[in-house]
Amino acid sequence: MKNWDVFISYLRLPVFMRLLIIGTIMIVIFGTLIHFVEPATFRHVFDGIWWAIVTAATIGYGDMVPKTVAGKIVAISLILLGTGVITTYFASLSAAAVAKGSALSNGQLRYMQKGHIIIVGWNERAREVIAKLSEYTPPVRCVIIDTTLNELPVPFKNVHFIKGNPSYDDVLHKANATEAQMILITANQHKSEADADKDSILTLLAVKGIHPSIYAIVEILTEQNVNNAKRAGADEVIQTNLLASFTMANSLQSPGVSKAIIELLHQLHGKKLQLIAAEGPLIGKTFLESSEMLLDKRMILIGVMREEEGYINPSPHFLIEKGDRLFVITP
Repeated sequence: MKNWDVFISYLRLPVFMRLLIIGTIMIVIFGTLIHFVEPATFRHVFDGIWWAIVTAATIGYGDMVPKTVAGKIVAISLILLGTGVITTYFASLSAAAVAKGSALSNGQLRYMQKGHIIIVGWNERAREVIAKLSEYTPPVRCVIIDTTLNELPVPFKNVHFIKGNPSYDDVLHKANATEAQMILITANQHKSEADADKDSILTLLAVKGIHPSIYAIVEILTEQNVNNAKRAGADEVIQTNLLASFTMANSLQSPGVSKAIIELLHQLHGKKLQLIAAEGPLIGKTFLESSEMLLDKRMILIGVMREEEGYINPSPHFLIEKGDRLFVITP
């Protein structure tokens, strides 16, 4: 029974692993056999193994060759048996490499690393996000999940592609979502806004189901679904339509504002907009005093988030309280 279990375990190994085992055993057997058949020529078993490897691989250095009839028979047997095994082994390795490359390009290869960022959906927004993340040192490792793509859409080495529906557990497991640091769920541009929001929330529920602590950022298009996304576990909701409408409205009131905003964002490249917790000496200080203290650390204080309320450039006498989060630009 034990031997049978070993045999079954062997059969479950990949083909190239089975061929490697057979080839190794064959090399050792013929190397040992030639040593005993012609001990004068092959003085050590290692010499025989060296000769067997060179012969089976069809290299044939000729530094050691059998001289007796028995030795030549052993050599003929090795050539007939070993060459086929070695050739098949390397052919299997090549086929496995091609299959793995194809699986990687086609989005079928499981992602095995940890601490990555998952981006759901392929669109221009996702492309720009990945381009920015790729410029960091070191580049941020990303996994794209999309059901419409047929191959890896960008040439960045830090990007891995998984094809499939992001609300399915098997697809999320392929993306190694349980080991991911964050997930960004973008809205499906091929559907209506309401349907796109429903898909985003469904994907959010799926990923939170297998990794409750993952930080989830969700793009929501309609105001009505913002609270639904938060109830589903969204740590952050980005309302792209709302952001765009604010920019448009301000441009109508003050032409050129949109260009200024874009230029400001470009100027921030290499810096980070962050929310940091108000701690220690900042508690009880005014906004002006806090700004001066943060400037010593090369941080620019823009505003304060207090629970769900935001205060951008408040009064200089605005007091910082425990639990506040400070909106800053860091170097």
